[in-house]
Amino acid sequence: MNYELRIKKNKNSGFTIIETMISVSLFIIIVTAGMGALLNANLLHQKSQNMRSIMDNLSFIMEDMSNNLRTGYSYHCINGSDFYGSLATPLSGTNCWGIAFEYQNGSQTDSNDQWVYFIDNSGKIWKSTQGPYVNPPINYVQLTPDEVTIDVGASGFSVLGAESPRATVPDFQQPFVTIRLKGKITYNNTETPFSLQTSISQRGVDR
Repeated sequence: MNYELRIKKNKNSGFTIIETMISVSLFIIIVTAGMGALLNANLLHQKSQNMRSIMDNLSFIMEDMSNNLRTGYSYHCINGSDFYGSLATPLSGTNCWGIAFEYQNGSQTDSNDQWVYFIDNSGKIWKSTQGPYVNPPINYVQLTPDEVTIDVGASGFSVLGAESPRATVPDFQQPFVTIRLKGKITYNNTETPFSLQTSISQRGVDR
């Protein structure tokens, strides 16, 4: 009889305070660890999205330069003080920090309507649709975001075959441009290197 009462008593008994505290503590630890992992994953996702946005911006800049150069003509390699003068004369070069060219509907006789892309000493890409550099540079807009810094020494433009077949020294090669961009993206005190390169051939027949 006593044995049966003992069994019934054990069946009706609940958790002790210690058992409840241990269970709650384990639950809190598991939930806290899960929330930490979730928050960390969310931060990594946000960082990835922001980095992706910056890389998309760089890709768009490369695409913009490529499309405009491909449909333009009269390429001029900028590698010296000619940046402040006329850029209308076609000029080849393998180490150019800037490039000027006539837009597809531009006039080669007008020295103030060239489109210009160049990389400044701070590692930013600038664009103008109004010809040579002026001071102040109100005709230039910055293309690259502030998070992007381009390595000036390892980046630039290469222009081949820019001279006209009708020039004093004729050049029968179809104009060809290579763009090299190498640098780093700084976001939340983290630096991420990048390297981009593309080549463009003038679509129209060399003039």
